[in-house]
Amino acid sequence: MTGGGGKAGRLKDRLRALYTGSTARAHKFRYGLLIFDLVTIAFVIATSFSHHGPVVESIDAVFGVVILADFLARLFISPQPLRFMLRPMTWVDIVSIASFLAPLAGEGLGFLRVLRTLRLLRTYQLLGRLRVDFPVFRKHEEVIVAAINLVVFMFVMTGLVYATQFQTNPQIGNYADALYFTVTALTTTGFGDITLQGTVGRLISVVVMIFGVTLFLRLAQVLFRPSKVREPCKTCGLVLHDADAVHCKHCGAVIHIETEGQE
Repeated sequence: MTGGGGKAGRLKDRLRALYTGSTARAHKFRYGLLIFDLVTIAFVIATSFSHHGPVVESIDAVFGVVILADFLARLFISPQPLRFMLRPMTWVDIVSIASFLAPLAGEGLGFLRVLRTLRLLRTYQLLGRLRVDFPVFRKHEEVIVAAINLVVFMFVMTGLVYATQFQTNPQIGNYADALYFTVTALTTTGFGDITLQGTVGRLISVVVMIFGVTLFLRLAQVLFRPSKVREPCKTCGLVLHDADAVHCKHCGAVIHIETEGQE
């Protein structure tokens, strides 16, 4: 099905094929976006330890333009642009674009781009491709996704701490200081050598402790519960089964789980 509208329609079809298609080219394109996200995060972390000069600001602008182009492409191919604009993830992208194109608006907010990495990992096409390309991911998908959720939360909260405190709090001088506070708050260790200032700082501390502990417990639950195999039952649709299951626990139908044998 084509997008119609001559050149604009053909462009929309090509972009939609890249963002949602199942071709090898589309898979490579989405892997490229994921790698770009990770490079961006590493760049923001590294530059938090130095004063930003013309070179860093130029690289910021390049990143901002690429992110903006990606954002406009996704808006262009969206079947419901208004609904797309109302999504929370859309506004996260807008904030991150502003943080790269206008550093004075708050360079630390670029850490919010890590949320976009999580969105990419949760798309059906990329998850499916990761299962095909990486047997380790296929075998330990739940553990990996739970760990990613926790790491993403730590990055985002560290970014918020850095963005809201580094200009006013002498205890937060770089990303490492913000990360140190986030980890001590998340684990409820609370050494007290770094504290966040103001009402916003206290609210951030509360969010880190409540949601961080919840995500940590979720990861622990996945790690220590018996491992399951993902194999949809053709009769009732139950997806997760014991590794040595022969029958579906829900409906009793015979299931065929591919296995290399138990050691």
